[in-house]
Amino acid sequence: MAHEEYGDGPHTVIALHGWLGSAAAWRPLHRHLDGAAFRYVFPDYRGYGSRLEETGAYTLAEASADVLALADRLGVERFSLLGHSMGGTVMQRVLADAPHRVRAMVGVSPVPAAGVPFDEQAWALFSGAADEPANRRAVVDLTTGGRLTGVWLDAVVGHSVRNSTRAAVAGYLEAWANTDFHTEIKGSEVAVKAIVGEHDPALGAGVMEATFRQWYPRCEVEVLANAGHYAMDETPVALATSVERFLTQW
Repeated sequence: MAHEEYGDGPHTVIALHGWLGSAAAWRPLHRHLDGAAFRYVFPDYRGYGSRLEETGAYTLAEASADVLALADRLGVERFSLLGHSMGGTVMQRVLADAPHRVRAMVGVSPVPAAGVPFDEQAWALFSGAADEPANRRAVVDLTTGGRLTGVWLDAVVGHSVRNSTRAAVAGYLEAWANTDFHTEIKGSEVAVKAIVGEHDPALGAGVMEATFRQWYPRCEVEVLANAGHYAMDETPVALATSVERFLTQW
């Protein structure tokens, strides 16, 4: 499983990217991370980034199996998980599949293990993103509160188009939106932090309180000011601080 790395510390963190991202989408965060304390591993899913030509079933089970296989190849028995958006669902699937290997989890605007309900209009927008860059732009604009420069929106969309295949975008949408495995992780004693942006209308504090906080007894929720759905771009210093302050405890 192709990946990027940052740091060589004793605490390994596998960071899982979002639906319209890639391993490289985490790069704005790199220079703010403590590489002496942590070893960050940033993999791509099948059909994304360095694995653009690699096909698959594009399911959560497959993504989880790939993460665990990567950890095996790296010689890492226990690790923490950092997941952005769709990556938040993947990290919970890894927990369900191998709970003994997970030290702690941090979700950044994470999708719950029960999926996301869409009305007809929203589903048309998101499902159309596999073919239409304009739909991807609208999704990014919507989930960051319609408040950010078009230059940045275009850059996020351009990165997504270059670093994902149509099949992967379409397949993983079905995987993270139309799923419900929360009974498999409910009651887990793993320490969990859900970080959300104050300007994210889709996956804000209310959603986290109704899902993550109900399922994980050791869960805390933090709202980042001046951020929407893409905190690694919008508020990278605050995000890195929040992530590492939490993970240092475990």
